[in-house]
Amino acid sequence: MSLDRGRLVGIILVLTAAICWGVSGTVAQYLFQDHGVSVAWLVVVRLLVSGGLILGISILRQDHNVWLIWKGHWLSLFCFGIFGLLAVQYTYFAAIEASNAATATLLQYLAPAMIVVFVALKLKNLPTRTQVIAIILALVGTFLLVTHGNFRELSISGGALFWGIASAFALAFYTLQPIKLLKQYGSLVVVGWGMIIGGIGMSFFHPPWKVEGDFSASSIVAVSFVILFGTLIAFICYLESLKYLKATETSLLACAEPLSAAILSVIWLQVPFGMSEWLGAFCIMATIVILSRIKEEKKQIPSLMKERKRA
Repeated sequence: MSLDRGRLVGIILVLTAAICWGVSGTVAQYLFQDHGVSVAWLVVVRLLVSGGLILGISILRQDHNVWLIWKGHWLSLFCFGIFGLLAVQYTYFAAIEASNAATATLLQYLAPAMIVVFVALKLKNLPTRTQVIAIILALVGTFLLVTHGNFRELSISGGALFWGIASAFALAFYTLQPIKLLKQYGSLVVVGWGMIIGGIGMSFFHPPWKVEGDFSASSIVAVSFVILFGTLIAFICYLESLKYLKATETSLLACAEPLSAAILSVIWLQVPFGMSEWLGAFCIMATIVILSRIKEEKKQIPSLMKERKRA
């Protein structure tokens, strides 16, 4: 395969993954608003089914790491499953329920700026000028997104803002905590077990058989889309794209996720999105672009999209 054709395949794959992620958030909003599906139920079902499918693929590929990872790394894997995967999934869907998919996805994209600040504090190094610009853009974007540019009031509920910021913190943890596990055992094994652990943990609070909501043919299709396209297919497409593209390139292209969530929310679910929201969205996505453009040999943080593999 020629280099140009390989790059084209990589671009198509990563855009497919990003759009599936973005669309799945909007589909989740549709389930919450139109069918009364609970956040807890959708989270537990998504984690258990997707985790089982991903581990099944690993077993079919005869990946011995499926079982080796438990030797000496069970505590790290447990922390990743509960405080990483479960936390990021629940807070993200709770933010969608409290606001909309576009706002929740954009607020979650504050995670790269949080990672920059965390790493700078940990290493006792001041952020670079480029990183400071990215952080400022993230803050300005958040302000515009949640206030309509009005200092006196929020344009979203306090609950939506809380869950959105919590989702960004959870994603930052989810990005940094499993780096060693990912390098040693691979993404399929780590994320697959993380989902199973997170799903089992959530089952203690909301068993998967305790179904809530109005279930019809359309809602079943929507749940299936969130699990298959918004998780499994998106995850696999993203991993495959890394064979053809650099991690920085995939990070840039993955900005299609919040963009697709915003556009679909406006067109399909009639979510009001004014000029200040679009400007805020631009600022937050510009943060990802700027941080992704930092030269790899000088960067202090891992690429968000490379390590997160958001399922």
